[in-house]
Amino acid sequence: MVKTNAVHVYGSRKNSIARATLSPGTGRVRVNRMLLEHVEPEMSRLRIEEPIRMAGDLAKKVNINVNVSGGGWSSQSEAVRLAIAKAFVEYSKSEELRKHYLEFDRHLLVADTRRKEQKKPNTHGRARAKRQKSYR
Repeated sequence: MVKTNAVHVYGSRKNSIARATLSPGTGRVRVNRMLLEHVEPEMSRLRIEEPIRMAGDLAKKVNINVNVSGGGWSSQSEAVRLAIAKAFVEYSKSEELRKHYLEFDRHLLVADTRRKEQKKPNTHGRARAKRQKSYR
């Protein structure tokens, strides 16, 4: 039996769930079987690249495959970056990298649990919008 030291981690944001697999390799990053260079929109790609750039040389020694589903493009990119950062920390077991991520942005390692507030009955449109009162 061959032992591989692959790391499986998940990250979530709103309705998006990203499952990342980090294994020894050549630095290839794939999101839904697509190379990271081809991910659109560009803002999403830049957000995903943040934890990879901060990892430095470690990023060139591993391959990362991420499957993400649910939600919109913004929450998907947030879920992917969370999964990648958690995978790097678990793979390297480096407390220094963990501190570096937390100082840069806490949401690289800690999931943001906020959700959309539900619309209330007998109100107009949004969650907190109420009927206007007239006193005359």
